[in-house]
Amino acid sequence: MIEYKNIVPWGRSYTEYVSMFNLTPEFLSNKVLGCGDGPAAFNSVATAFGSNVTSIDPIYDLSQKDIEKRINETFGDVISQTKLNLDKFKWDQFGSLEGLGKIRMKSMKQFLNDYEQGKEEGRYIAASLPEIPFENNTFDLVLSSHFLLLYSDHLDLEFHFKAIDEMLRVGKELRIFPIVDLNSNPSPYIQPILDKYNQSELVNVNYEFQIGGNQMMVIRRNEQ
Repeated sequence: MIEYKNIVPWGRSYTEYVSMFNLTPEFLSNKVLGCGDGPAAFNSVATAFGSNVTSIDPIYDLSQKDIEKRINETFGDVISQTKLNLDKFKWDQFGSLEGLGKIRMKSMKQFLNDYEQGKEEGRYIAASLPEIPFENNTFDLVLSSHFLLLYSDHLDLEFHFKAIDEMLRVGKELRIFPIVDLNSNPSPYIQPILDKYNQSELVNVNYEFQIGGNQMMVIRRNEQ
């Protein structure tokens, strides 16, 4: 069983984001907000491709050096817990636990190399859900990677509702991935969220690392 005391900094690659969220090339012309991106490489690479991406995460309140320290402190724990739960994952993409570690660290180093410049440009902003420091309708697309639903044991349903309401306030469409929890079980909040938001659906994606974790939730704002 995988169990973390806190939400850990763990960064995915740009390619993973594209697969996890079914991002087509047209997204590069949209204004995108990543909520809880942490030390992911998505913002860095998307910006290099000419996209308009802003990321928020409470970890951005820290310096580059302190984030790197946090990554190094938690890296071993994440790898160790993954090693004890190999059967919960599909390894065709990464090949091995060592391969996973190398790809994750490469992505996080891409983030670290971009972090100071990104802070100056306003692409990395320290903020914590369920509050987002932007005006209504600022973004075309909002992404939540490995935060909502994944940490169902840490974040209750009311938190999810508040966070989703806030993300739909600032963006036209929200995509959440994955919809399983840390132990690859479907989040208990899936159906209550689908019931609450009538412009919502589950969509298959071409990405599966956690077994059964090959769907995202899409929620669109009701236009009045």
